Amino acid sequence: MPTVYYATRDGQAQRIAEHICRKLNDAGRQAVACNLLPALPASAELAAAPLIVLVAAVRYGKHLPEVDRFLATYRALPTPPPLALASVNLTARKPGKTTSSGNAYLRKAIARHQLAPALAVAFAGRLDYRRYSWRDRQIIRFIMLLTGGPTDPDTCIEYTSWDAVEDFAAQIVALQHSH
Repeated sequence: MPTVYYATRDGQAQRIAEHICRKLNDAGRQAVACNLLPALPASAELAAAPLIVLVAAVRYGKHLPEVDRFLATYRALPTPPPLALASVNLTARKPGKTTSSGNAYLRKAIARHQLAPALAVAFAGRLDYRRYSWRDRQIIRFIMLLTGGPTDPDTCIEYTSWDAVEDFAAQIVALQHSH
């Protein structure tokens, strides 16, 4: 049974992970989504998995701390299972920023943890200023100002390409067939 691990603060990575699970379940894979925040899985659990799927949110220019801890645990496995890695960040809303070569957050995570993922993709997240705390709203608006994104505090935009999420899920199914 594949587990789709995720790390999120605003819920979009969870929505993406659950969408992947639905697609895997439709393909007969009985997948479950698991939040990394309460506790990381044990090394033995990761080592026994046929495939690791990770949906990792970026906040303020970095993947969440539990993502780094998870990837460090994964990387320390003697024989790590194949990894399907998805980074969720607003940079991926721009053309050419959804691949490991085009997305700096994804590229840096792969390099920092010396990974060789079987699949690696970046999905654009959701921008919803109304859901953020005052502090978060100001920081994200500043980042959007610097990157040419929307700064209106009433903005709520779903940037995630659900077709791309479904393609990723289909690639996971194909990867499981080959292993």
